[in-house]
Amino acid sequence: MLRLIPGPLHRLALRLAHGLRLFWWRRTGQTVRGCNVIAVNADGHILLVRHSYHLEGVWMVPGGGIAAGESPVEGAQRELSEEVGCTLRHALHFDTLTLDWGRWTNVIELVTGTTCDLPRADGREIAEARFFDPDALPDATGAAAQAMIECWLRFQKGSSA
Repeated sequence: MLRLIPGPLHRLALRLAHGLRLFWWRRTGQTVRGCNVIAVNADGHILLVRHSYHLEGVWMVPGGGIAAGESPVEGAQRELSEEVGCTLRHALHFDTLTLDWGRWTNVIELVTGTTCDLPRADGREIAEARFFDPDALPDATGAAAQAMIECWLRFQKGSSA
């Protein structure tokens, strides 16, 4: 149904909705639960995305909200599929981060897994999606994404021992 809306109008609606969502979370002191995905390809490269509606020039790990009754792994698989058309295989919930934004709290479930798919940016929510070597992330990688990737790297080192 959303595909019937012209792309520029859809991106404007996403920007407005995101602003309203942040306003509401601040006003009500919400605790918001979501997930972020460290999706890795066969070369060990990590998938990063740039959004069209929020921090447009910043590379982030894919993710989003977790629906009621949905596990972190299910939410991560759904978000990755919706955002870039990739299937997350061997998915594993490996950590939880809690970010206190002063007037609201974001609880982020971190999930990792592999994908054999090439990501496809939809040009609406996602402006660009690419794999990067974890040792050569773009300069514009967001601080939160860097922290999540560092957490994943620590997890990888701990799980291989």
